[in-house]
Amino acid sequence: MSFTFATPVRFSDVDHAGIVYFPRFFHMFHLAFEELWRARLGARAYVELLDKDRLGFPAVHASCDFKAPLKFGDIAEIELRVARLGGKSVTFHYQVYRAGEADRTLCADGQVVCAVVDLARFVAVDVPERVVALLEDLVTPA
Repeated sequence: MSFTFATPVRFSDVDHAGIVYFPRFFHMFHLAFEELWRARLGARAYVELLDKDRLGFPAVHASCDFKAPLKFGDIAEIELRVARLGGKSVTFHYQVYRAGEADRTLCADGQVVCAVVDLARFVAVDVPERVVALLEDLVTPA
């Protein structure tokens, strides 16, 4: 299973060549990450996790393979899956497609490893059960 989020490619996302500037794909990944919390737990769920629970998910590793360009005006459809649900980290797998095409062109394929951190002490902590419950149906079968 995956979580899917769509966002338009904006003028601010493209470079002089008219295609999405490569770091903007990482921004799209994070938009999908935030929208996952909103869709499943409510509009302020991620904010409350950070501010009230003091639990964060800083990226400790990120990679992406760029497969095809996206242009201003395209709709980027981001699929989020969990590649690994570890003891103190989560590896998110993102695939970005150009929406509205019958063949679903894959434009970017990336992963972001996030540590689970107590923000008060900025140390890694075990993934809380409520986070496991939120993510376990997104774990990609091996």
